[in-house]
Amino acid sequence: MSHMPSALLLITPSCPHCPSMLQSLSELIKDGKLARLEVVNIEHDPQQAEALNVRSVPWLKLGNIELVGLKSKSEIQQWITAPDDMNAYFEELMTSGEISKVQQLVEETPSHVKTLISIMADEASSLSARIGVGAIMEQLEGSRILANCIDELGEHCSSPVTRIRNDACYYLGLTGHSDARKYIRPLLEDEDDEVKEVAREALDGIKD
Repeated sequence: MSHMPSALLLITPSCPHCPSMLQSLSELIKDGKLARLEVVNIEHDPQQAEALNVRSVPWLKLGNIELVGLKSKSEIQQWITAPDDMNAYFEELMTSGEISKVQQLVEETPSHVKTLISIMADEASSLSARIGVGAIMEQLEGSRILANCIDELGEHCSSPVTRIRNDACYYLGLTGHSDARKYIRPLLEDEDDEVKEVAREALDGIKD
């Protein structure tokens, strides 16, 4: 988004965090950070929540980004200034329990699977985000989406970080594709016993 974004905020009168979000967004309007703010009370307009599949509030949409729960003014401003940071967005969704939303985005735009691989390979990524990546990768087992990322995953099989080698090897096994073998086989001689075991299991799972 090169232009100034608009915001849609869904609230309820009983929500304890909604007033704070509304205040922050109103200030961002005054500060010239937002082009427009639409606020919907879903107790009076439940159809809006149903159409957007909103299950809890406050719920905020900034361009193509959807944020659930209380966010500070500085957090909202960060999303306004960096709306294309898909790594951060996917991590936000997965740590908020929105793994199914990430899976939906990956299935709609298969190139987003590379964002999952990037999170996997980031030493600073949170445990909850990595668990989310694993859950989605398992749902993609045997899919063309995953098979198209064999080379990207293979690059991480030589990572100096054991956890990253282990995850990359496991996800290569999930592709079920014979092209993954060339990256998995060297890990049979890995210095880490767990990586060796994952490599053995991955190769066993790949059919000719």
